[in-house]
Amino acid sequence: MNILVCVKRVPAPGARINITQDAQQVDTAFLGFTISPHEECAVEQAVQLVEKHGGEVTVLTLGPLEAEEQLRTAVSTGAVKAVLIPIDVQDWDPQRTADAIALVITELETHTSKYDLILFGNESADSCGYQVGIRIALKLGRPMVNGAKGLEVENGIANIRRESDAGVEIYMLPMPAAVGVKEGINLPRYPTMKGRLASKKVEITRSVANAKIGGLKLDKLRRPPERVSNTKILGTGPDAAPAVVDLFEELGLLK
Repeated sequence: MNILVCVKRVPAPGARINITQDAQQVDTAFLGFTISPHEECAVEQAVQLVEKHGGEVTVLTLGPLEAEEQLRTAVSTGAVKAVLIPIDVQDWDPQRTADAIALVITELETHTSKYDLILFGNESADSCGYQVGIRIALKLGRPMVNGAKGLEVENGIANIRRESDAGVEIYMLPMPAAVGVKEGINLPRYPTMKGRLASKKVEITRSVANAKIGGLKLDKLRRPPERVSNTKILGTGPDAAPAVVDLFEELGLLK
C-alpha cells in the first residue's frame, strides 16, 4: 500500500496560548510545537496498515522550515518519506493550503503510483477548520469520510467506522480514497531511539506550490475566557475521613 499522511505543525496542546498585538496570529515566542493529536493518530494508523499489508508511508506538511522537526518525528514512528511545502508565514488560509497540497500531491503521483489512501487529521489542533482535507479530496476527485474512529482495508476497499449520535456509521470507499482520522482511533507509538536516529538521515523533499490566496480571510483571533476552578480541602490526616465518607455518600458511591 502507498499511503500519504498530511500533518500540521501546531502549538503543543495544553500550553497557554497568547495572541499577537494585531490579533492575527498566535504568539509563538514561548511555545513548544508538535503534530496535531488527530494527525498523530493518522500517522499511526497508516503505519499499522503498512505493517499489515506492506507498502510505505509518506508524510507531508505545509509550513515554515521549522516544520521539518514534525516530519522527522513522523518518520521516527514508521513513515519512510517526508515532503515539506515551505511557506514564510505562520499559516495560509484553508483554500490556499488545500490548493497547494493538492498540486504537490498531483506532482508526487506523477513519479509514483497513486496513493491508495490519503489520511488527514479530523481537524487541526490550532484553527480547527475541518475543511482542508475535504477540499483536497474534492480537488483530487476522491471519496472521503471525516471523523473516522476505525479504518481497515480489504480487497481495494477502505472500511471506515464513524461514531454518530445514532450509533455507528459504516462506510466502504473504493480506493484511492481520503480519510479524516479522529483522535482515539488508536494509541500512537512513541518514537524509539533507533527511529529518531534514522529520521535524522532521511532527506526531506521540498516542493514549492504557488497557490493563490483563497476567498476566506481571517478577521481576528480572540482568546476564550479562562475557566476558573475551586479546590475544597476536606481536611488533613484522619480528621478528613468523615468528610470523605460524606462526599462518597453524596456521590452515590457507597451502598
